[in-house]
Amino acid sequence: MQITHEIKVAIAAVRLASTATQAVQKSLVTEDTLEKKDRSPVTVADFASQAVICKALAEAFPNDPIVGEEDAKELREPGNVTLLNSVVTQVAKTQNAASQDEVLSWIDRGGATPDSKTKRYWTLDPIDGTKGFLRAEQYAIALALIEDGQVVLGILGCPNLPAINTDGNTGEQGVLMAALLGQGTIVLPLNAATYDGTPVHVSDIHDTAKARFCESVESGHSNQNDSAKVAQALGITADPVRMDSQAKYAAVARGEASIYLRLPTNADYREKIWDHAAGSIVVKEAAGTVTDAFGKPLDFTQGRTLKHNRGIIATNSNIHNDVVAAVGQVIG
Repeated sequence: MQITHEIKVAIAAVRLASTATQAVQKSLVTEDTLEKKDRSPVTVADFASQAVICKALAEAFPNDPIVGEEDAKELREPGNVTLLNSVVTQVAKTQNAASQDEVLSWIDRGGATPDSKTKRYWTLDPIDGTKGFLRAEQYAIALALIEDGQVVLGILGCPNLPAINTDGNTGEQGVLMAALLGQGTIVLPLNAATYDGTPVHVSDIHDTAKARFCESVESGHSNQNDSAKVAQALGITADPVRMDSQAKYAAVARGEASIYLRLPTNADYREKIWDHAAGSIVVKEAAGTVTDAFGKPLDFTQGRTLKHNRGIIATNSNIHNDVVAAVGQVIG
């Protein structure tokens, strides 16, 4: 893979944000916060991650809009001073020092809305999988670059996803996947300052009965009843791999699962671009295929949502048409 300026900046930014989110998880997520269902730790991590990445992108590419999930409006509310101070404290650990105004301005850089005239922009999910983060399970930091409506670069930082050694066994936790259009997908250590990675490839199965699903832990994110019917139609008997976040795309990209299904839960919902841009190119550059639930290409030219798409299917390519056909039988 050609290590461009864009991919170096993006990898470094996601690594720095991962350091911030891991620090929050270790210091602020406790049994007490879980028992009280206190979401403040993930809120702190979310804002800190966005601030760190937006600062890095603003310095390297000052003219590039950033389409992020968050803006700083909530942090500016008088009742959220404690929350703001906590975010600033976490960001300052990665920047040596940071003022409230600086942190707020960095977060606000993620508030852009692309339109048909926006030729180049970044899209960011600073923490994808908030419940996974709180459970100390899977979450991802997802960053992608879109040019002329096409995803050309994608980074997935997965702090709790185990590495896979050359012997096929799992190693230490924390991987980063980087994809560049036309140049494949590589996996790198998350917490090491290197840009040398190992190419990854989707599974090579052709028989859908041998496939394994990867789907969301939360049933509200995908229609799991319909997924079970699709599995039955395809002859799949293996239990699905359930995990939060775009880590599911990483699992398909490196062959742990052959199918990622996200089936529509209601007729009106449309997927957000930051939930799929990075993951989709990571799978596609690992020789996989990603479409919506009806086999249509994902359309990143419609602003902050995939307005013309419904649901997601990501596979190893060999079985994609079979999966699309099965989904069509189940959901019509």
